[in-house]
Amino acid sequence: MARNNRAKESHFPLLAFLLLCLLLLFLASPLHDQGDDSARATQKVLDVIMSNTNDMGPLSLESFWKNNLSASWRIAGLKTSNATNQPNKSGNIVGQEKQTGKEGKFSGGNLLSVGSAQWTDSPAWLARRQLIEKRKEKRAAELVKQDDEVIVKLEDSAIEHSKSVDSAVLGKYNIWRKENENENPDSTVRLMRDQIIMARVYLSIAKMKNKLQLYEELQSQLKESQRALGEAASDADLHPSDHEKIKTMGQVLSKAKEQLYNCKLVTGKLRAMLQTADEQVRGLKKQSTFLSQLAAKTIPDGIHCLSMRLTIDYFLLPLEKRKFPRTENLENPSLYHYALFSDNVLAASVVVNSTIVNAKNPSRHVFHLVTDKLNFGAMNMWFLLNPPGKATISVENVDEFKWLNSSYCPVLKQLESATMKEYYFKAGHPTTTGASNLKYRNPKYLSMLNHLRFYLPQVYPKLDKILFLDDDIVVQKDLTGLWAVNLHGKVNGAVETCGESFHRFDKYLNFSNPHIANNFDPNACGWAYGMNMFDLKVWKKKDITGIYHKWQNLNEDRVLWKLGTLPPGLMTFYGLTHPLNKTWHVLGLGYNPSVDRSEIDNAAVVHYNGNMKPWLEIAMTKYRSYWTKYVKYDHPYLRNCKLQE
Repeated sequence: MARNNRAKESHFPLLAFLLLCLLLLFLASPLHDQGDDSARATQKVLDVIMSNTNDMGPLSLESFWKNNLSASWRIAGLKTSNATNQPNKSGNIVGQEKQTGKEGKFSGGNLLSVGSAQWTDSPAWLARRQLIEKRKEKRAAELVKQDDEVIVKLEDSAIEHSKSVDSAVLGKYNIWRKENENENPDSTVRLMRDQIIMARVYLSIAKMKNKLQLYEELQSQLKESQRALGEAASDADLHPSDHEKIKTMGQVLSKAKEQLYNCKLVTGKLRAMLQTADEQVRGLKKQSTFLSQLAAKTIPDGIHCLSMRLTIDYFLLPLEKRKFPRTENLENPSLYHYALFSDNVLAASVVVNSTIVNAKNPSRHVFHLVTDKLNFGAMNMWFLLNPPGKATISVENVDEFKWLNSSYCPVLKQLESATMKEYYFKAGHPTTTGASNLKYRNPKYLSMLNHLRFYLPQVYPKLDKILFLDDDIVVQKDLTGLWAVNLHGKVNGAVETCGESFHRFDKYLNFSNPHIANNFDPNACGWAYGMNMFDLKVWKKKDITGIYHKWQNLNEDRVLWKLGTLPPGLMTFYGLTHPLNKTWHVLGLGYNPSVDRSEIDNAAVVHYNGNMKPWLEIAMTKYRSYWTKYVKYDHPYLRNCKLQE
């Protein structure tokens, strides 16, 4: 309604103008001298005006001119029809009109009428309309044709431009290569690799299309390029003559492209090559995981040699020379005591040496080393030859702890079961396919040296506090401040390792088991072994060892967690761990290449947790120097065993 009102209001000035024109024309005609005729004419004008302001739509000058003019205003060439509702030549009935929409358009076209007047479009007008339509169609066709011609011209121009580029220069078979030259130090090496890939594609297509001569050329040049590339990682590794081979390969590829290029075929071949490469990468990743786990389990020849030499020399010593000094400090609770359980002589020496070097008062530090019977002699001999200055040290053999037996320790009891022996000691297990499970078969998880951390009060009954250290750490600052940290009644002081969504309890424990789901929060924050302050007084009150035994017995079938000491540690010390400042202990140097350098430099202890231990060949070079600076490579034993930095 509002829209109709606005349309009518917009035509009021036009309506007034038309009324004025009609009035003037009427006065000028003979009708104004005739009374009744004048009245009838006036009424006719008003009817005409009203007929063009009805709901059929806004007033139109064109329709007004075509439909409502009197005979005296008729334009030459327009004929009137004297009959009303007469059939015309096209079969339309005079007086019938078809209206569509609100615009008042007539689809009948040949006849328009208002009141008693009937009008038809003249042949000239119809011919004119046809010419207009033809011109429109012709113009549209010309525009379409012009667009096609423009596209063809652009394509021709691009082809001509490509011909002007020397595609054989340095093997640049792709015209975009020259325009997007990369100045990277390995750009030529990458170009050769790209050429080899495309050569393999065209080689396959040439064989499929029986292009034997081209096939032989590609095969020959492919071998030359592969031989030239070899193991090169940068342009500096290439021989100067290799550029000529790149140029030759580019020429062969240009020839192959002219004869064989088919977008669909090339795309299919590249997709197949990509899929094959992806499968190879997955296989190599599995193999790499398996080999890294295997490397992590092995002891380097040099360290094995060192252990054997030290063991032999130890048992050649007289009994009176096998004792360490200051043994009275071993049970003095007022001193700073460290627990270190290891079967690696070189690693243990770095832990002790780095701690003493950075200690403010070494004479108050006491080291309690525990090893197995195979390395007991070597560990004793090393520290007899290289005593830790004024600090106190002792070395014990875990196999001599008679109280640690299968009737008391669940782990030892489980190792005697047939299923455990089958799982860990029998052959026939998958290798590369089972690489993810290989780490859980690492002997360290079965060694009592690894589980001895749950028996600290039994091993050191007269101590109040002790700092537990792993053998893959390096101490960079004085650690005596840890004894002053208030644990707020907790047993374990450790650095938390959880982020927003990782290293939480659900990563380590099986929460589908009701024993786990009903007792622990899956989002509880994990913490790290490696540097832990234990309050042995609170330990005894809380019966931490008993809690550990409870969970270890429930996990006989490995349904709560897989092997290792961190999962049972998280459960045993759940709600009993005090978080330490992260600067005390920075982890990840054995697996994470992105550890922030400033965090490492500011850390009191850095931890090589992971497979890339600093004494292995697979160690990350960027972190190895933090460890090697505490190794005495000039020692005769290390030189004889060819242990080098």
